[in-house]
Amino acid sequence: MAHMHAHRSRTPETERTRRWFMNRSLLLGGAAAVATMTGCSGGSSETTGDASSGAPSGMSSGGPGGMGPGATEVKYADFVGITTDGKIVDDLFSIHSTDVSTDKVVQAAQAFLDGLTAKERKASVFEVADDEWLAWSNVDGYEREGARMGDLTEKQQKLGYALLGTALSADGLAQTRNIMKLNAFLGDYSGGGKETLTEGHYYFTFMGTPSTTKPWGFQYEGHHVAINYFVLGDQVVMTPTFMGSEPTSATYNGEKITLFKPETKAGLALLRSLTSAQRKKVISADEKGGTNMVAGAGQDNLKLAHQGLAAKEFTPGQRQKLLDLVGVYVGYMDDGHAAVKLKEVEDHLDDTYFYWIGATKDSSAFYYRVHSPVVLIEYDAQSPLAYGKDAQMGGGGGGGAPSGQPSGQPSGMPSGSPGGGMGGGTPTQQHIHTIIRTPNGNDYGVDLLKLHLETDH
Repeated sequence: MAHMHAHRSRTPETERTRRWFMNRSLLLGGAAAVATMTGCSGGSSETTGDASSGAPSGMSSGGPGGMGPGATEVKYADFVGITTDGKIVDDLFSIHSTDVSTDKVVQAAQAFLDGLTAKERKASVFEVADDEWLAWSNVDGYEREGARMGDLTEKQQKLGYALLGTALSADGLAQTRNIMKLNAFLGDYSGGGKETLTEGHYYFTFMGTPSTTKPWGFQYEGHHVAINYFVLGDQVVMTPTFMGSEPTSATYNGEKITLFKPETKAGLALLRSLTSAQRKKVISADEKGGTNMVAGAGQDNLKLAHQGLAAKEFTPGQRQKLLDLVGVYVGYMDDGHAAVKLKEVEDHLDDTYFYWIGATKDSSAFYYRVHSPVVLIEYDAQSPLAYGKDAQMGGGGGGGAPSGQPSGQPSGMPSGSPGGGMGGGTPTQQHIHTIIRTPNGNDYGVDLLKLHLETDH
């Protein structure tokens, strides 16, 4: 196995570049511009990390604070994770054998790294506990580190997709590829983002050296997708994983693509299985906003109280529908480790809460949350930003770049302009954001790494 030199820590110059998109938005329109941008960034709570019930008029609770990295990015050393009150629940995670091999993902990761040039590898490899883990965003023009898929040779790209295909399930790989394709569709549709709104604007970074015994991981991210994949022995943590799209259904290069139907149907199936008395506890009195997601990019130390109804109040059939819902999200990782994670969720099912904002028809734009000590899932149908008649980026109609606004935005701004997402337009299932996290300190496998360092070093 080839030896790799770890990437240097990010420089102040890089930090400034990453933070540019927020500063630019402030110049464009002050706090209101920052607020509207969260519809694309996915964060929506204050920097302090507190979030309460959904706020009225479409503004996510906490106000215009959560811009993702650049505004609320947490350093690795300061990482706590998502908690209900700022205090981690102890003894939830342990180092143990899962009996699910990671040999293939180690081999695929090493093959991809071996296929990179020395320069590409140097730009892509970091220490296992680097701040780079937490520096992800789902904004299209965000300044990223690592190996950009669109800059790689066809052979290198195949090795990258082989790595994703090993780390993810067949459904997970298809979902990721289709998000990338619809990103390119959006670029064609809007006439902007010639670099960022493409299939190629997605990046690999690696933390540590691929190993069957030592901790390591990789990150794959770009517009509307961020996969964090941590490995320790035969244990895997694939959170946070963000997946989204706008639009969620379109024809790209002759291929009809439709995303998030399983997530939508499984949420509705669980809700509809509840009694009217249960629904009163699950469904918020708040109206659905333009964006309701609270645990997006930059919200790694979020304080989020349980809301809704706990599954200890569910019937066996309802509990199974809750597990089916969780299984959709967990099922995007490779099948063996998905089963391990689902068992972990099942062990805490009594303390798993289900919460809903919005209407409940098949076509409704709604938000739901599944929250337990070991899993946090959010689904959010949001206001259109660039697609459809209510799109904000292009002033409505076609969603093209506004007059005088350059397309492509190499400087880190989302293509077009900041807009929508905070009540600016009627939410729709054509713009959906989802995320799955591991609360209580084990996003990015941080808790496992701490345990490893305490016991093995």
